[in-house]
Amino acid sequence: MSHRFWLASAAALLPALLAAQAAQAACYIVYTADQQVVYRAQTPPVDMSRQLHETLPLLVPGGSMVFSLDSNGCELEFNHLPVASRAIRASALPLGPRAPRAPRG
Repeated sequence: MSHRFWLASAAALLPALLAAQAAQAACYIVYTADQQVVYRAQTPPVDMSRQLHETLPLLVPGGSMVFSLDSNGCELEFNHLPVASRAIRASALPLGPRAPRAPRG
């Protein structure tokens, strides 16, 4: 096999590896509206298959979430989400596809 083949293969593989790496965050941090940290862990506090604007406000209204590939500082988990928010996270989020909304009349 030629050098050109290996170079083309590596060039095609690199974007796939970078995309796979970016898809898995190593640290999730949730802030309240007044920028207080209420959650820090290596597991996401919400269902990441759904859009954040659908799930995060149920946990922390007005809050925000930051996630990164760097796990430094996330080894010691920190979970000060309100108890009611934990119950919402565990049971109230729909698991399947969203049902279509009824037209407003």
